[in-house]
Amino acid sequence: MFVLSSPSGAGKTSITRALLKQNDDLTISVSATTRPRRPGEVNGQDYYFVDKDRFSEMIAQGAFLEHAEAFGNFYGTPREPVEAALAQGRDVVFDIEWQGTQQLAEIAREDLVTVFILPPSAQALADRLHKRAQDSEETIQYRLSKAADEITHYSEYDYVVINQDFDESLARVQTILDAERLKRHRLTGLSGFVRGLKDGL
Repeated sequence: MFVLSSPSGAGKTSITRALLKQNDDLTISVSATTRPRRPGEVNGQDYYFVDKDRFSEMIAQGAFLEHAEAFGNFYGTPREPVEAALAQGRDVVFDIEWQGTQQLAEIAREDLVTVFILPPSAQALADRLHKRAQDSEETIQYRLSKAADEITHYSEYDYVVINQDFDESLARVQTILDAERLKRHRLTGLSGFVRGLKDGL
């Protein structure tokens, strides 16, 4: 499980999408949310859009690996598709906040790699939120005030990438993914391969 987190506007979603395009063996965890659908978003592809009653039912049923509230809306990772992908030997990337990352760490720390994306400056973060033109000015100011708290959680992550240049940041995240996949304990079938090498000598 490969987690990318950041304050709103720092780039985690853009990096996640680019990472998926260049890794056929990577699948994304699609979160459920109670927030309204934005223009162009597709249910089941960007998010599973549900109301608060349904979200509460899913919590009660243990249907989430993690869930959290952010900006007055609820977000959660459905358990079943993630566990199915992992069982097939696929890596799963998560675009989630620090609260959800903490919950995943509590249940599966050995299978988790976490990356925190920081903006290069406070001004750059504000500029990006204005540029994407998805929120009202009031919402943007609220997101910026929340970002001050969110960035204090960087030290809870395995890796930190400062997103000064998108292509460079994407390359660094790809390098992290590649290196983590090569860790000895993640190389399934390695002991059998080494046994075969030894027998052939």
